[in-house]
Amino acid sequence: MRGLDGRVAVVTGGASGIGRAVAERLSQEGSKVVVVDRHGDAAEQVVAGLEGEGLAVEADVSKVEDVDGYTDAARERFGRVDLHHLNAGISGSFAPMGIRAALADFTADPRPGAIVTTASLAGVQGGGVASPYVAAKHGVIGLTKSAAMNGARLGVRVNTIAPGVIATPLLSFLEEGSTGEGPDMRAFLENLVPLGRLGESSEVASLVAFLLSDEASYLTGNMILIDGGIFVDNHTLRLEPPS
Repeated sequence: MRGLDGRVAVVTGGASGIGRAVAERLSQEGSKVVVVDRHGDAAEQVVAGLEGEGLAVEADVSKVEDVDGYTDAARERFGRVDLHHLNAGISGSFAPMGIRAALADFTADPRPGAIVTTASLAGVQGGGVASPYVAAKHGVIGLTKSAAMNGARLGVRVNTIAPGVIATPLLSFLEEGSTGEGPDMRAFLENLVPLGRLGESSEVASLVAFLLSDEASYLTGNMILIDGGIFVDNHTLRLEPPS
């Protein structure tokens, strides 16, 4: 994709799942990738497997000093950061993703760039469980839109993705709960998806790579669903009950 070769990209939560897939895709596109994760050893393993140059940084994005630290490490190694995928998060509570640090860096050293945050389908719907997670993901979308307004004058585009049910380690609890004695949770979730399957991290990575590339040069402030059609399926209007 245009505009990724030779660029420097930071991917938080980059040691597994969507973050790892994004790091690998950006490296394939020619970007130099800074893989940030709380699990430093896992981040090192990802970097070791990248096609191009990379840097692993152990950091907790819920700590301001760690966010500033990985930004400084990236600049020290590569001189600048052009692209950010602010992806770090867990299933449950939620930690700030560093939009402040990314925009501050672009402000201090003006240049075009792009930022993609990871929200969730939970950011556009409600639910009776995981209320803190739902509220936080709604907040990610709002923060992204505000950041897009602040970034526009700097030539920095800011968008967010809202994944549905993606097959990542964060869903391992579903497999652990399927012992054969209770309901098959994976099958239950797959039945909710019009496309009939869970999403793959590589599919999300393709969307992130597009949004970070120059191919998306007129896109900013957008929330893009990648959910296999769950959001548009009104279950109350189905002609047939789910099997």
